[in-house]
Amino acid sequence: MISSPDNDNSPDEPMVFIIIAKAYEVEGGEGIDLHVMLAAPDDDTAVRLALNALSEEGFLEADLDQIGMITGAPNEEPHASAYQGALEGEVAIIRFN
Repeated sequence: MISSPDNDNSPDEPMVFIIIAKAYEVEGGEGIDLHVMLAAPDDDTAVRLALNALSEEGFLEADLDQIGMITGAPNEEPHASAYQGALEGEVAIIRFN
């Protein structure tokens, strides 16, 4: 009996998503540009986890503009440490002012 299938499509590392967003801390206030990086099994879960994390950080509302997968570790900060945090199960929020 075969213990592992030949067509195993599971990735070696977790899928790390990056979500580009604009979030609002106060109603009617100016939005803050953000990148959210996290590991998730699919894009729906990634969106849900990102929105929960933004809510926990005090954001009232968020416009999610784009979502994509990161295929390799970034070389430059702050994305390199955010990627590592995502691999460790954290939701990293990068703010741009």
